[in-house]
Amino acid sequence: MFHPGKLIPQSFYRRDVDLVARELLGHLLVRDDVILRITEVEAYGGPEDSASHVRHGRTERNAVMWGKGGHAYLYLCYGLHWMLNIVTGEEGQGSAVLIRACEPVAGTETLLARRMMTAVKPALLAGPGRVAQGLSLDKVFNGEALFRKGDLELREGEQRDAILMAPRVGIAFATKEDQHSLRRYAVAGSLWISSPKLT
Repeated sequence: MFHPGKLIPQSFYRRDVDLVARELLGHLLVRDDVILRITEVEAYGGPEDSASHVRHGRTERNAVMWGKGGHAYLYLCYGLHWMLNIVTGEEGQGSAVLIRACEPVAGTETLLARRMMTAVKPALLAGPGRVAQGLSLDKVFNGEALFRKGDLELREGEQRDAILMAPRVGIAFATKEDQHSLRRYAVAGSLWISSPKLT
């Protein structure tokens, strides 16, 4: 049986969003018997980032994103898919990292049942909606502290030195500068990343 590492302390998250995003690669999301290794993320800054949810200021929907780093920020995309983000920085900064893709480490039977699939392959967890579905997350987890023992935890894994960078996905509304900024990070050589492929 695989045993994940120690809980990652809150101090890890209370830093620059791009730094945290890169260092999240290889760490582990843990929920019940499911353990996922983070393989692809996107960094979203504060109000100055035209691609960010906080670009228009504080709202009821994005309130968690304005808090201290280390908490889960869940939002519903297109009324269909929950998206898992990890808040970074200090209170009032409004920055977070979107978890775009993961690799299964444990709990594959549970994952397949939740995703209504029959085979373990990259499509299982390629995309943020699929990650949240695989972990069975919804609005109840919005604000969950990932640095404490609970129903959703982030634990130490093997950090990756070789990292690929690319523009973020699905932000046509943002400025051209923000559309082209290289704030999507992925584990080099991993098959467990979303489309379009970075490898």
